[in-house]
Amino acid sequence: MVLLASSHPLPPALVSKTAVSPPRDAPSLNAPSQGVVLLHGLARRSSSMGRIEEALRKEGYAVANLEYDSRHKPIADLARELHARIKDDPRLAGCGVLHAVTHSMGGIVLREMMASLGLPRLRRVVMIAPPNQGSEVVDRIAHWKAFKWLNGPAGQELGTGPDSRPNRLGALGFECGIIAGDRSINWINSAMIPGPDDGKVAVERTKVAGMKEHLVLHSTHPTLLIHAPAIEATLRFLKNGSFAPNPNPAP
Repeated sequence: MVLLASSHPLPPALVSKTAVSPPRDAPSLNAPSQGVVLLHGLARRSSSMGRIEEALRKEGYAVANLEYDSRHKPIADLARELHARIKDDPRLAGCGVLHAVTHSMGGIVLREMMASLGLPRLRRVVMIAPPNQGSEVVDRIAHWKAFKWLNGPAGQELGTGPDSRPNRLGALGFECGIIAGDRSINWINSAMIPGPDDGKVAVERTKVAGMKEHLVLHSTHPTLLIHAPAIEATLRFLKNGSFAPNPNPAP
């Protein structure tokens, strides 16, 4: 937002008697100094992050729960579009510090954003169920027409091979805690995934070099977003830099 100043300022006497209203969308004096960006997963909506959004607002954060077209564009394009929206979002304008909470592919979009564009205000990130090393499910069924129709070009990029988008992004360069689920009700997907999984992603493949902490909870891929322990752990990490209870927040 660009504010244009008048080239003919009012005389001091007149200014002192004139009530000046703040510009529309300008942060109030009591606006939060820390904001949180929420990025939902593939083929989902911003409403899927609603429970987390509500918890963050109660903690006093400014929240930008961003909806984006995850099904029809590659990850790099999504990252560029969301980066521009975050920079211009009036809800975050007065925030000197930004955090992020992502679900599933939202974490890969954020990693792409940070690798290619950067967010100078970003401090802490919680990734929930991210396919940081891809998913074997994509390896097995990405060629299916139904998969391509539902998940689009971004979904095609989430395999486990060395050339998949997640595996080409490298180590993290920001403070990040990861929450994985080890419960599945999708036995078809789980049959394709070695080891514990959440029905979409193996617990082991949620990990990535450079992460600060990794937490495993007994919940499925979608229900982690409404799982009370996951939400509580998210709030603790954003506040203290750790999933563990800590009465002395890190500076």
